Amino acid sequence: MKNTVLILFLFFAMCAKANSEKPNVIIIFADDMGYGDMSCNGNPSIKTPHLDRMAYEGQKWTNFYVAAPVCTPSRAGLLTGRLPIRNGMCSNKRRVLFPDSKGGLLQSEYTLADMFKSAGYETGMVGKWHLGHHAEFLPMKHGFDSWYGIPYSNDMDANKELINKVKKDKSLPWHRGKHWEEPKSEYWEVPLMQGETILKRAPDQELLTKTYTEKSQQFIRVNKNKPFFLYLAHSMPHVPLFRSNKFKGVSTMGLYGDVIEELDWSVGQIIKTLKEEGLEKKTIVVFTSDNGPWLSFKTQGGIAGPLRDGKGSTWEGGMREPTVIWGPSYVKPGIIHDLGSTLDMMATFSKLSGGAMPEVKHDSYDLSGVLQYKKASPRKEMFYYHGEKLQAVRYGQYKAIFNQKGEATDLYDLNIDPGEKYNVIESKKDVLVGIQALRETHLNDVEKVESQLILR
Repeated sequence: MKNTVLILFLFFAMCAKANSEKPNVIIIFADDMGYGDMSCNGNPSIKTPHLDRMAYEGQKWTNFYVAAPVCTPSRAGLLTGRLPIRNGMCSNKRRVLFPDSKGGLLQSEYTLADMFKSAGYETGMVGKWHLGHHAEFLPMKHGFDSWYGIPYSNDMDANKELINKVKKDKSLPWHRGKHWEEPKSEYWEVPLMQGETILKRAPDQELLTKTYTEKSQQFIRVNKNKPFFLYLAHSMPHVPLFRSNKFKGVSTMGLYGDVIEELDWSVGQIIKTLKEEGLEKKTIVVFTSDNGPWLSFKTQGGIAGPLRDGKGSTWEGGMREPTVIWGPSYVKPGIIHDLGSTLDMMATFSKLSGGAMPEVKHDSYDLSGVLQYKKASPRKEMFYYHGEKLQAVRYGQYKAIFNQKGEATDLYDLNIDPGEKYNVIESKKDVLVGIQALRETHLNDVEKVESQLILR
């Protein structure tokens, strides 16, 4: 009996010690992955065993949102804990940054990397940045100690001469043609960079996922004896779609399925490395996507599962993302139906790491109580921006849609109607009053700054 008590005492003491230490944090961000692209979210054709295991051993969030339905503002929201309308990383004219853009995330913005640095962490980024490609906007100027990846989307810097030869029929829309169906890396001259140095133009995109994974494993091993933050932002499954030889033809869902299964393999490699280095009980891993699937690319664009629409829209399929959070010593397993957002990574990991919160207005809630004890989430609302326009507001289970004049046109009960098919505005006018008041309060609280996306 005494031995049993002693063993239990030591076990709980070890758990308490693990929870008192600063956790390593890894955020893995897919690009354009749909809510329905994981097998644990019901996909019948794609196998994601590593994400499924993360979900089983950790938490699967069913109401987890990004800050915007397209790349640049979504990434700005993740890294700052602020809606893009507050930091100039959104626009009605240009939805994302392009190679001819002069703007980027201002150095005055406080990022997740800055927060972790304030807590004594080593910070590294691997993958797609898309928050400004000029020197003053790159990751190294925003708190990261290292960066290896591409500065914007993998379909930018197109070699139009090569593409036109392949496309032949110039009347086809830009997203139709052989250059998408049978893509080759030389069609896009996007730069592969390390720090501020361009290593190569038009890198072999078939190796991107594999190389990002290897660089991430290397970062983990080098920094295993100190707390670290790793931001792994994959370029896939953003079109053009590429996967390495090992994953060609492995999925029953074709090219897109192959790409997702390689991303799942990458997640498995990260977890495997943590275990090999004895770090699995010292680390939290978050997996999610920057926005929903690019549906206009049809079978190359993924699926949103039961949700409506996809990338670029403020319907649920554009901003509600597949999300799993894993960490044996920090995350109590379960399925979480409460609201959460990438915006909340700042406050959550500030609490767990002891890092300083930004001194400016933020939109981040501390989810550490949900992770550790499955307490109720403090987030009750979500604001859906399309560029600089607030198109929808969710409070609790209800989501209201607003037109250009700010008038509510639709109301959906997302608990029983996640596909937003049944407008209940006529029968729930009392609910609408509260959401309209929340909308007005929020808009009065926003101080717009000059958009960085329109600078050319």
